[in-house]
Amino acid sequence: MTSTEDAPQPLSFIPTTGCARPPLTLLCDFDGPLVDVSERYYQTYQLALADTLRINQAQGIALPIQVLTKEQFWQMKQNRVADAEIALRSGLRSQQIEVFLRRVRHWVNQPALLQQDQLQPGVRWALALLHARGVSLAVVTLRCQRQARQILEQYGLAHLFTSIRGTHDALAAYCNYTELKTQLVSEALAEHTLLQSRTWLVGDTEADVLAGLAAGISTIAVTCGIRSAAYLKALQPTRLHNDLLSVAHYLAGLAQLVQA
Repeated sequence: MTSTEDAPQPLSFIPTTGCARPPLTLLCDFDGPLVDVSERYYQTYQLALADTLRINQAQGIALPIQVLTKEQFWQMKQNRVADAEIALRSGLRSQQIEVFLRRVRHWVNQPALLQQDQLQPGVRWALALLHARGVSLAVVTLRCQRQARQILEQYGLAHLFTSIRGTHDALAAYCNYTELKTQLVSEALAEHTLLQSRTWLVGDTEADVLAGLAAGISTIAVTCGIRSAAYLKALQPTRLHNDLLSVAHYLAGLAQLVQA
């Protein structure tokens, strides 16, 4: 979704190191490039569907539910099928869909489910390579800032980022507010006087690509997240990569050219 109704206000940057600005800067989205949220989202879907079924059974309503497989569910998410349509394809109707959507919002950020988030494969290698080549790394995410920081600290990666920018709202990342992401990126550029020609953004959704395009910076879309390659390609990012590791190899080469 890209609605900005009741969209939360972003938090300011939290500096994590005092290092000098290197030749290149990478503004890195959190969910998708760094963290795999697919299992959390799928379990959220399953729990919301089960809750809806129990509520209707208590009211004497029988539902012909068809639980999607994770592959079916994730393919829909990657092609930006709305949760209401996913509920419809699972057998829910009318008011049942509204119940389902409320249960999704209830479950998606529960602590037990947040623990299902995992680092994407190759992230440690990617960050180490970028850091070694002198690329400045900053997180710019719609995820709740506190959550992003805690996860990076848990994996021992927080020190690799010069700053972290996020929101107060735990649902902002799930709702994927495009205008808020654009604001976050714009403020990051202005606050740290980053040169557009030396700043890149990497993300996995339309919010990331559109924010990068609006800011006039080179934008890389990765297909390891919640949008498919075909969907992202249609948005015309600067580049399309499979994951952060392939992004790191590309930017490490650019960094060497800049330093030469």
